[in-house]
Amino acid sequence: MNSAGLSFGGGAGRYLAEWMVHGYPSENIWELDLKRFGALQSSRTFLRHRVMEVMPLLYDLKVPRWDFQTGRQLRTSPLYDRLDAQGARWMEKHGFERPKYFVPPDKDLLALEQSKTFYKPDWFEIVESEVKCCKEAVCVIDMSSFTKFEITSTGDQALEVLQYLFSNDLDVPVGHIVHTGMLNQGGGYENDCSVARLSKRSFFMISPTDQQVHCWAWLKKHMPEDSNLLLEDVTWKYTALNLIGPRAVDVLSELSYAPMTPDHFPSLFCKEMSVGYANGIRVMSMTHTGEPGFMLYIPIEYALHVYNEVMSVGQKYGIRNAGYYALRSLRIEKFFAFWGQDLNTLTTPLECGRESRVKLEKGMDFIGRDALLQQKQNGVYKRLTMFILDDHDTDLDLWPWWGEPIYRNGQYAGKTTSSAYSYTLERHVCLGFVHNFSEDTGEEQVVTADFINRGEYEIDIAGHRFQAKAKLYPVTSLFTHKRRKEDVELSDLHGK
Repeated sequence: MNSAGLSFGGGAGRYLAEWMVHGYPSENIWELDLKRFGALQSSRTFLRHRVMEVMPLLYDLKVPRWDFQTGRQLRTSPLYDRLDAQGARWMEKHGFERPKYFVPPDKDLLALEQSKTFYKPDWFEIVESEVKCCKEAVCVIDMSSFTKFEITSTGDQALEVLQYLFSNDLDVPVGHIVHTGMLNQGGGYENDCSVARLSKRSFFMISPTDQQVHCWAWLKKHMPEDSNLLLEDVTWKYTALNLIGPRAVDVLSELSYAPMTPDHFPSLFCKEMSVGYANGIRVMSMTHTGEPGFMLYIPIEYALHVYNEVMSVGQKYGIRNAGYYALRSLRIEKFFAFWGQDLNTLTTPLECGRESRVKLEKGMDFIGRDALLQQKQNGVYKRLTMFILDDHDTDLDLWPWWGEPIYRNGQYAGKTTSSAYSYTLERHVCLGFVHNFSEDTGEEQVVTADFINRGEYEIDIAGHRFQAKAKLYPVTSLFTHKRRKEDVELSDLHGK
């Protein structure tokens, strides 16, 4: 520690003691967990350069969407140079370069790189065009950084172990995909992932980028020592392309002999097929955004070929590249919570509206089941809620980024966990947890849907409170046609 250790010492000592005695701390301290790092961050050169950059930041103003400048281009997709030449601007996650957005040829790159603000950013119109393309045509996002594991066995061991480690039922037909959580004894999310059943004895698991070390450690800790059970990290083996938009099906239909209609390729389905000249592409009918499209998991030696074929065929359908800022806008307006931002080890499925992803009624044991049964009986003390800012001026007011206080009927009720501008609703959307604090004692009380719906809400952005409408379910399905801000009566969208 440096001099800041004097102020951190008490809390650090408490959480370290809890970790040693109980196996986990009483608060979410992912920012201090060593398992957020991997071997890639252990080189002396990396550490020397990163520490030299980090130290001055103790006294610097950290603007939203800020990125480290050292230790870059350490992990890259095979498409990195191709995307960079097309105007990709990059962010880093667990050492992996990921595209934020793509700058058109007529934009000033230097001005965008030096833009640092808490207000409306200079990339606003760029991301808007990418989001529009995702909704009206087709876009490609390189999502190769996602953590990817394969779990296989000679018998039924893989299914038996995974049924205990995951909260949702994985005993599904071959080719089906299951969204599920990997919970701890308290019912909190150690990981939030998607699992595809490749065969009776083989499963393909997709997790957030920064879960690579943490998830591996959790699985190895709880899996039995069995030579017939194999866990393999295949993150480096596959390039992942997210093909988003209503014309994605047209692009893939021209590149493969397999029928791509919903009857032959339903939602949350995985099929190994050829794309162009390349065989063995794992195509999944999901996009992590709620928009139509497909995820393509491509053996890395075929990555450039498949990308070129997709872009070539897609020209007639208006295809373009997109980045993670567009993905963020799409997923937040659809009320998709992400681990590490909205979910953590202290968040349970019942607190974020994911009861349907838990096999509580099937009589099967899994880690966290007892805690969830108890919580179901007693009620939840916080609830993930979607907020739509009502009187916020996107051009003039400070933007919400995350961590803003939430007020219900004038009383503090929690804080936001993530936010983005919705180009569909033409308003800012925030996700955050609402608590029910007793006005007399300050103790937490049960939070019900009725409690959420009956409140009047405000989001505090830098001391200025903006009215917001609370929703427990996404509202974007009501906006099938683009409508102007003055035509939308958000009061009609209030949950009932």
